[in-house]
Amino acid sequence: MDILSLSSVVLLFGAGCLAGALNAVAGGATFFTFPVLIASGLPPMVANATNFVALVPSNIAALPAFRDELRAVGRGLIPLLAVCGAGGVLGALLLLWMGAGVFADLVPWLMGTATALFAFAPWLRQQMVRFSLAQAAIWPLLFLFSVYGGYFGAGLGQIMLAALILCGYERFHTANALKNAVIGWISLLAVVIYGFGAAVAWPQALIMMAGATVGGYGGGALSHLVPQRGLRLAMIGFGVVLTTYYFVTI
Repeated sequence: MDILSLSSVVLLFGAGCLAGALNAVAGGATFFTFPVLIASGLPPMVANATNFVALVPSNIAALPAFRDELRAVGRGLIPLLAVCGAGGVLGALLLLWMGAGVFADLVPWLMGTATALFAFAPWLRQQMVRFSLAQAAIWPLLFLFSVYGGYFGAGLGQIMLAALILCGYERFHTANALKNAVIGWISLLAVVIYGFGAAVAWPQALIMMAGATVGGYGGGALSHLVPQRGLRLAMIGFGVVLTTYYFVTI
């Protein structure tokens, strides 16, 4: 096992802090963490699995800031966790089954899809509401989004937030609390599968995880204060740059 340099440790921890805060506030942390892990020398599939492990705390550590919202939802959280957990497990199994070569070829397309989901989620939500999409149709969508989340997951936060609002959780902070709970659950299940599949670079994962814990807790506390529009625009622009870069280099 290679020993990480001090600069790599600092970079991974710093990226984890930023990722944790971003996931708690607006989502999109993978836009930063995935390329950092690839830059550290990991193959794309290992970087993806390691990213899941590293970001587990970023959503979970934000939950104390939303304790009132989660308490109000109560047992309504159970069917959400069941449907999304099943989708996340399927997505993680698909990643291991399809293998590293297929995943590496898909990286530019996945990053482009993630950027589009992140950018157009508010518009999609408006269109679904406009055309009175039946709530029964939301559950299959939640399942499909969760499959994507277990497989890759970048940009999942915004589109999951839109789906949860359509489920009837129209108050933003309640939907955001549920988003963090659901994505945290999907990530936990995926981590177990990736761990058994020996697809995780644990030193990088644990360092970034420590940073994500710090960032997630702080981001949850600041989520009511941060101007999300400017942050979203910056994340979309960065996603476009990454997508272009991966199409050229991979």
